[in-house]
Amino acid sequence: MLGINDAAIFIIQTLGSLYLLIVLMRFILQLVRANFYNPLCQFVVKATQPLLKPLRRVIPSMFGLDMSSLVLALLLQILLFAVILLLNGYQATTLLLLPWALIGIFSLFLKIIFWSMIISVILSWVAPGSRSPGAELVGQITEPVLAPFRRLIPNLGGLDISPIFAFIAIQLLQSWVIPRLAFYAFMPKELFGLI
Repeated sequence: MLGINDAAIFIIQTLGSLYLLIVLMRFILQLVRANFYNPLCQFVVKATQPLLKPLRRVIPSMFGLDMSSLVLALLLQILLFAVILLLNGYQATTLLLLPWALIGIFSLFLKIIFWSMIISVILSWVAPGSRSPGAELVGQITEPVLAPFRRLIPNLGGLDISPIFAFIAIQLLQSWVIPRLAFYAFMPKELFGLI
């Protein structure tokens, strides 16, 4: 029975996390004003449209952003955490699922930015000036994060060290802020391992 439970948790966690990533990417693409003609953006739109279309009827836009993608990401995270808790023998405490889901979404958001910056740095070395859809999208995601650091940190003779400071800031949030938020929200270890 334990093996079946572990397999079910793995499958649900993997598929749920993958779709959650795509839904959160939809929100991030709006946030950074990405080029929605990009084939990768088109994939994200098509993958999320079936669930977002009915939500748009009841969830208003705010600050020029379609908030339905963020609400859907939050609902998916709550559902994913609830199922994992139930499969681990816990009762899914509805009052705590919301703060846990918010922490999970914040952590995933930071991971998307972090890995986008890693890809951006690698592309700047191996394919500088690349116009591929992936390179364009990564640039659009990372530029709003790096821009404040570039204003504060001078360019050292053509060497842009702003990503180093952005990495440090994200790592501080991931390694110091997220664990404390999880601790004060009484997040179980089964869920903390997922964020």
